[in-house]
Amino acid sequence: MLDKLKGIEQRYEQLGHELLEVGSNYQRAGEINKERVDLEQIVARAREYRQAMKSLEEARAIIESGEDPELVALAQADVAELGPKIEALEKEIKGLLVPKDPRDEKNVIVEIRAGAGGDEAAIFAADLFRMYTRYAESQRWKTEILSENAIGVGGYKEVIFEIRGKGAYSKLKYESGVHRVQRVPATEAQGRIHTSTATVVVLAEVDDVEIDIPDSDIEIEVYRSSGAGGQNVQKNSTAVRIYHKPTGMIVTCQDERSQLQNKLRALSILRARLYEIEEAKRRAELEADRRSQVGTGERSEKIRTYNYPQNRVTDHRIGVSSYNLPAVMDGAIDQFIEELSTRDEADRLAAAGADEDDE
Repeated sequence: MLDKLKGIEQRYEQLGHELLEVGSNYQRAGEINKERVDLEQIVARAREYRQAMKSLEEARAIIESGEDPELVALAQADVAELGPKIEALEKEIKGLLVPKDPRDEKNVIVEIRAGAGGDEAAIFAADLFRMYTRYAESQRWKTEILSENAIGVGGYKEVIFEIRGKGAYSKLKYESGVHRVQRVPATEAQGRIHTSTATVVVLAEVDDVEIDIPDSDIEIEVYRSSGAGGQNVQKNSTAVRIYHKPTGMIVTCQDERSQLQNKLRALSILRARLYEIEEAKRRAELEADRRSQVGTGERSEKIRTYNYPQNRVTDHRIGVSSYNLPAVMDGAIDQFIEELSTRDEADRLAAAGADEDDE
């Protein structure tokens, strides 16, 4: 660990010198400064750790000398204080050394689709949409619907929306999977509990330069947008459907007023999905011998159950339950996100340690 920290500090100093010499190349200056800022926290902790270790050695030397009882007593107090401090710094530094997901600071595109359960599944999909939008509000993030397929009972067969805010992907990436609800539907005359599902997909927003889609790989079709009941809401053909030939994927967008805006949004969704496919392949290769305890994010996984009769929400990946279901449905999902994040970080730390042992 100390060798890694030394290399990081050297890189930090080198970047400082480069920043002074870059001149009027503002683009390069921005790149250097960003890398340097990214290293600031770990460099500060490394220096704090090194100073604490030096102080510990000095205190132990005084204790071993035994020359001045008063100094020895002070040194013993220092040792008692420095031990836990050094342990905490080591833990923090190890966490900082674990490679971060480069997508963590990205905005996200969330796709919610009704699964098994008919109209009740569509209503549950709408409930999940509200849960995530309320959570976004609590984080002071912005949300915007990109595409929706609503049904008359107040539900969604499908809703795709964007959440814009710093660190949105780092928080919401654990939400991908199958969500299950157990409750008595409003249409159930016998009072029987039904089980319905909805799938959630969380995609990091992708820049144009990250995923290049050749024009030859797509077919674009335009058609008239339509509202509920099939009524035409636009006389012009503004809705866009994009077919991606290599994967067979189809993306539609009709919520914007212009054809160009719908095309740009549909391409944004397509890029995010393609990036996720590539990332899934990469993760599968890296984790072939090591399965994450928080799940792989496969869509077939049942990740969470919302049990209305028991007022309970349970995340099956971590075995954590909340007994305040109304609060969860109103966006209070931090309990699950924080625990999933903690488990994920612990797994990545363990994986990093295993990799070091193999070297």
